[in-house]
Amino acid sequence: MLFKRSKLLSLLFVLLLMFVTGCSNTPKGSENTSPKDNEKVVTFSMTGDIGDLNPHTYFPNEFFSQAMVYESLVNYGEGGEIQPWLAESWDVSKDGKEYVFHLREGVKFSDGSQFNAAIVKKNFDTILDNRKQHDWVELINQIKGTEVVDDYTFKLTLHNSYYPTLQELAYIRPLRFVGEAAFPASQDTFKDGLKSQIGTGPWVLSEYKKNEFAVFERNEQYWGTKPQVDKVIVKVITDGESRVLAFEKKELDFIFGNGVISQDSFQFLKDSGKYETKLSEPTATRTLLFNTNKEATKDHKVRLALNYAFNKKAVIDNIFYGMEQKADTLFPPVLDYTKINIDPYEYDTEKAEQLLDEAGWKKVEGKPFREKDGKELQLEFLFNSTDNIQKSIAEFVQGDFRKLGIDIKLTSQETTTFWTTAFQGKYDLLFTSTWAVPFDPHSYLASITTDSENGGPDYTALLGLPEKKEIDKKIKKVLLTTDEKERKKLYTDILTTLHDQAVYLPISFQSNIAVYHKNISGVDFLPQEAEVPLTTIDVN
Repeated sequence: MLFKRSKLLSLLFVLLLMFVTGCSNTPKGSENTSPKDNEKVVTFSMTGDIGDLNPHTYFPNEFFSQAMVYESLVNYGEGGEIQPWLAESWDVSKDGKEYVFHLREGVKFSDGSQFNAAIVKKNFDTILDNRKQHDWVELINQIKGTEVVDDYTFKLTLHNSYYPTLQELAYIRPLRFVGEAAFPASQDTFKDGLKSQIGTGPWVLSEYKKNEFAVFERNEQYWGTKPQVDKVIVKVITDGESRVLAFEKKELDFIFGNGVISQDSFQFLKDSGKYETKLSEPTATRTLLFNTNKEATKDHKVRLALNYAFNKKAVIDNIFYGMEQKADTLFPPVLDYTKINIDPYEYDTEKAEQLLDEAGWKKVEGKPFREKDGKELQLEFLFNSTDNIQKSIAEFVQGDFRKLGIDIKLTSQETTTFWTTAFQGKYDLLFTSTWAVPFDPHSYLASITTDSENGGPDYTALLGLPEKKEIDKKIKKVLLTTDEKERKKLYTDILTTLHDQAVYLPISFQSNIAVYHKNISGVDFLPQEAEVPLTTIDVN
């Protein structure tokens, strides 16, 4: 009995040893890593890839991810308040041409290197070496020189007094800062990109697979208030319905933005009572832009007819469930300098038909579409295929305009191709929007005056307008005037002319949406529309 018992104990010991040995096998290279049992992770999605995460370049870079990693001298706060950020304070000369910034000491880039005046100047200089790529930002054109006064004092000299200077320094791109080790050998961050993504912001890119996902970890060296969660996973999901399904299956913690899901889906998720939902205050204006270089839309009467033919109330009631406010002006009238007295183009199909007749586009018996000189009235409507709201409105327009004898050809393209086509002017109608604060109205209007490929398509679209030179002249003047009374008058003249010429068809004042699971908190809307509140979000 003792022998058998001893043998049994020996066998159990061997089996136990084998079990322990088997459990201790770990992936190669991870022997020294400790598990983060309490790690907080949030996951959300965007319609496109984050790009190469370079704050000095544009597409396919995304605003939200650039804002996660890189910071500016000043911050655009609630109500338009310009707040100290990487600069603790600043002095402005009496003539408004010199800005001296006193930088925050003790700030480090994510690689541990120091943030100081020398690196600020280096970033400014590489941006200014590519002025043409950035001249949609009028401040770029106004910068005369940059100077390191001392280790933590930086001086910016302008050609003229430029009233939106601090506002434009708060933009997410291009005037943000990368660390020394991020610069390529050529020192040209626009042409040759970054060696690595090194910023002073609250997040660091830790893992990335193009067109699939990006993982950001909290920057433990961050000088400011650190994020509540340890890690953010951003998944690329181009389709809105797929995004909703992923959210319902808890593969996503929250949905955030504009056009990321249809209003039908937002309403469904809201009505279910299972989730938390929020709608921001109006941010920008959804609008159609008419190409004045095209045969039909260069005609003022046709543009007027299209404005009268668009049933904004039906769109707002049926597509937005009444959650957005009808827009009659290019910018929300709550912004500085944007409240103007105009007669809105109310929905009036009889007026629209009369104007089309006067423009020579006549109905032909037995044919569905109007004709002029034997040619059908067909308009190509370009929209972004990844924006669920644009698709819904485009389909509505196609059906509604058909009743008036207008053939709307829908062309949907993914984001990068869409913008390439838009800048080339290969459309009659373009679905676009204004840029929201801090860009509106001054930067949006400034982009009308330049052919910068990184600005807006409006420059090309308005080239066929006889009044364009005069509009451009007034825009350039309004940006530099120091007389407040004159500034208000010029803005009124510019916006009234654009309305009278009917080159835009404002639809509604858009809002951001947020949908999140009940264990998520800290979801709110930030002053810059494109930013996602990832530093305040928490998992409970």
